[in-house]
Amino acid sequence: MSKVLEIRWHGRGGQGAKTAALMLAETIAQTGKYVQGFPEYGPERMGAPILAFNRISDSPIHIHSNVINPHIVIVLDATLLGEKVTAGVPEDGIYIVNTTKTPQEVREKLNLKGGKIFTVDANQISLETIGRVIPNTPLMGAFIKATGLMPFDEFAKHVKDELEKKFKTKPEVIDGNIKAIERAYQEVKGE
Repeated sequence: MSKVLEIRWHGRGGQGAKTAALMLAETIAQTGKYVQGFPEYGPERMGAPILAFNRISDSPIHIHSNVINPHIVIVLDATLLGEKVTAGVPEDGIYIVNTTKTPQEVREKLNLKGGKIFTVDANQISLETIGRVIPNTPLMGAFIKATGLMPFDEFAKHVKDELEKKFKTKPEVIDGNIKAIERAYQEVKGE
């Protein structure tokens, strides 16, 4: 990876977009890559649209602004699908969407000719594995499958390390999130 891989997360307050962007950065950093993970701050409140961002590179990253032209867009809430999701994305961009719709249905909704679209029901997966609807960690599993950025087992180990730092007294939270990531990795559909 010679250039900077840029990712934009679209979610709603409380769905974990910020947390996922930060955890993805911490996880990828464990592999020796240079990373950034940060949210766009504004009048965030539960349910309001929010953005978060990642940059990943083999070289130091000297950009310190929001991601305007992401190669990858991750959507935590399908009600946000629209022009803002596709803004600045190149024709060969990758979209990873939390939805029960097929990749073809999302392609039609966004009126996309090129690129790749991946869909997964991260809400249902998180409900069944974590016990509540929080789509962020399942979408990280879908991200690894869609991008092939690193081997899944290595990614899962690094995520588990990060979760253990946060939830060392709650092993059920760690296990639930790892199961959610594994299921999304297995169940994501793409075209």
